[in-house]
Amino acid sequence: MGLLDGKVALVFGLANKNSIAWGIIQRFKEEGAEIGISYASDVLEKRVFPLAEQIGCDFVEKCDVTKDDELDAVFEKAKARFGKVDILVHAVAFAERSDLGGRFINISREGFKLALDISAYSLIAMAKRVEPLMPEGGSILSLTYYASEKVMPAYNVMAVAKSALETITRYLAYDMGPQNIRVNSISAGPIKTLSAAGVPGLRTFLKYTETASPLGKLVSQQDIGDAAVWLASDWSKLVTGEIIHVDAGYNILGLTANRDELNLE
Repeated sequence: MGLLDGKVALVFGLANKNSIAWGIIQRFKEEGAEIGISYASDVLEKRVFPLAEQIGCDFVEKCDVTKDDELDAVFEKAKARFGKVDILVHAVAFAERSDLGGRFINISREGFKLALDISAYSLIAMAKRVEPLMPEGGSILSLTYYASEKVMPAYNVMAVAKSALETITRYLAYDMGPQNIRVNSISAGPIKTLSAAGVPGLRTFLKYTETASPLGKLVSQQDIGDAAVWLASDWSKLVTGEIIHVDAGYNILGLTANRDELNLE
């Protein structure tokens, strides 16, 4: 018996085998969930479909989350295919490369709006559409990062988008609670993904997480998948509106020097 037996999970944001979404999908499948997948553009098709085949998934739909008609189409198809959705995963984020790195003050107006639309507002848009497909309740998950709380140089406009995403998570949790729909977000430590590759200084983020975090480890896609299984399952049935940090404890630190540098003896 798997923790997600009989549940249907719809996952937005799969890009390739290094995606956090892929780690989540694999763990969901292992725990018995039926999977539906959405990806962002034609460019990703050749990477996404072979992954779907690996897990026997025959529901794979392209969706530009800035377009209401495409969102409507995906959720209508999910309704026709599955009849319900128990778990929704929002693993979607995008910012123009020019709005990552450099001075924060130089973020463009159009880049700001695009990043917030794709990376944050889309969670509201998805929640609105999935609510009728969760008549007996469900679990909505998104992915965030510690740059929403503290300054991580170069993260820039995406930090603002993640802050918005976390506030949206709390407000949706309150709004959808009476329908027994839980809304939570996983704050993952830095991982080498396609989207993370666009952030200048990623190697430094990885280095400091590994050397300074209490557990002294990097986080993997599978680690996030494990946390997602818990949040998607009945084991967390009274958990909602939370930002769950899965970052080897990095978020608790006030000083990020590694142990050798501190010389505390």
